[in-house]
Amino acid sequence: MIKNLLLELRSACLITGVLILLTCGLYPLAVWGLAQVIFPGYANGSMITGNGKPVASALIAQPFAGKEYFHPRPSAVDYNASGSGGSNLGPLSAKFIDSTRLRAERYRQENGLAPDSVIPADAATASGSGLDPHISVENALLQADRVAKARGVTDYFILEMIKTHTERRDLWILGQPRVNIVKLNLALDELK
Repeated sequence: MIKNLLLELRSACLITGVLILLTCGLYPLAVWGLAQVIFPGYANGSMITGNGKPVASALIAQPFAGKEYFHPRPSAVDYNASGSGGSNLGPLSAKFIDSTRLRAERYRQENGLAPDSVIPADAATASGSGLDPHISVENALLQADRVAKARGVTDYFILEMIKTHTERRDLWILGQPRVNIVKLNLALDELK
């Protein structure tokens, strides 16, 4: 009986050790190695470099605030990646309604729009993660005039930059065309 128990215990320990080696060692190493070969940019955080140094990730919004920059979606977490998440306020929440109204008013003022102008939803509402680097094409177009004036360039130049940095739908059918403003703003800074 004891001999049988020891054999079962030995088998259980051996299989546990093999599974730990496979699931905690070999499998993650294989996935990491494959990702480094097939998708090195994505595997390393989609980093954008400037002067040979990483300056930002193309996947995480930055709090661009100056008039010469395209502004990101509002963030419920102040663009802090360690606290990623939304506000979890529902559409009937007074706090949600007030903050959305305030953001919309600020957006209209910043971009010289009439107080009753219709603006895209992403101009006044935060994304689910609070870190989304993309804005709608409509949002970028409404900000174009402000950015052009602040940078002392033509509207046509800014519109061409928006067009260049517009990403298509995923798999040609999922989502909407969008503009990655981290890439756009950094590209505008490089052209100084």
